Amino acid sequence: MSVAWTRASFRRLTAAIVAVVLAAATGGCSPGPQPPAQPVSPDSGYRAMLEQFSRRLLDDGAPAVLIQIRVGGDEWSAAYGVRSLASHSRAEITDPVHVGGITKSMVAVCVLRLAEEGRLELDAPVSTYLPEFNKVMHPPGPVTVRQLLQHRSGMPSVDGPLFDPATVREALTTRVSLADLLAMAGRISWQAKLAQGFEYSNSNYIALALIVERLSGRRIGEVISTDIIQPLGLSETSMTAVGPPPSSMIHGYIALDRKQLDVTYPAAQIDNAAGGMVSSVADVNTFYRALLQNRLLKPDTIAQMESPLYARYGLGVVRWNDLCTNNFYYGHPGDVPGYGTIAMTSADGTRQLTMAVAYPPEPLRSGDTRILHQMESIAEDTLNATCQTGPTGPLNNAAGSPG
Repeated sequence: MSVAWTRASFRRLTAAIVAVVLAAATGGCSPGPQPPAQPVSPDSGYRAMLEQFSRRLLDDGAPAVLIQIRVGGDEWSAAYGVRSLASHSRAEITDPVHVGGITKSMVAVCVLRLAEEGRLELDAPVSTYLPEFNKVMHPPGPVTVRQLLQHRSGMPSVDGPLFDPATVREALTTRVSLADLLAMAGRISWQAKLAQGFEYSNSNYIALALIVERLSGRRIGEVISTDIIQPLGLSETSMTAVGPPPSSMIHGYIALDRKQLDVTYPAAQIDNAAGGMVSSVADVNTFYRALLQNRLLKPDTIAQMESPLYARYGLGVVRWNDLCTNNFYYGHPGDVPGYGTIAMTSADGTRQLTMAVAYPPEPLRSGDTRILHQMESIAEDTLNATCQTGPTGPLNNAAGSPG
């Protein structure tokens, strides 16, 4: 069964489920004056949307789908599929997966902590902290730390040469240092632009991790552990390391040369600051809740992280429209060979959804993120169904555009 749903399909399904939720909440009576938005329990009918989406992915060959929603003090979790296509052992909600770009939010926290400590200036040139940067990368003009955080440097991405179908087997077995990854990006021509806007590139966060390592004297995985994992007690979260994957890890696969290839713990992801973290959906939710409730950084720093207002990407976080509060959800998508993850959390940290998928085994195609985009759409629509208001509130608008 195909998973090629459109965003309109998601929103029509959301609207239908929202109508059921409203009917149950109001008992079929005409609504009175519009009250403030109130959270709807995760036991509400919108679960059906996630269950149906998960079934479609499994029918299309996905080994596993893991979901956790937190609304206030309530929680709903679901694990579908298997840990491994070889063992067929049942997937559990606590099983870790590769979370890809969510790593960037964690690296950003480490960078911003250094800024809070006065050891780094966000608007200083990158070469202040990495003297070799200009020689290795040949930038067409000055580049600041803030531009790296916002993906506004224009740096060419190292992704292409790292996980090219012709070299992916090598990426599974060969460790690549951060310095080597930066050098790999430096061999790609960096084109000057009159007005450099947002341009997503993993190379930005490779450079940021090198800055963190240079200033701290420790590997980026160790700094993330000290700054985030240990204080929050994230028991299923770690940087990809040397050795076999955790025994409970969900296995990911791609198709290569018409054969199925296990890509569960590639050596190229060891200490990879752009996408090397492994985590569970619960740990990811705990991280973003702590972040947005000022437990990892100061409120003024969080305000910077969430800015600028006109941009979808802040300092290590992506944002989506929160129709319940006319604010934003914050989080990050993650996409690496074999896996896709999406994490969204309301600005106050009280409504969250993290979904992780071991993709149906398919050939690697550059820029092919259609399943991840579907996951983003359904996550945003689901969270927008987790509040309850009057007749002109966000629930009645859930089938429309977020604007």
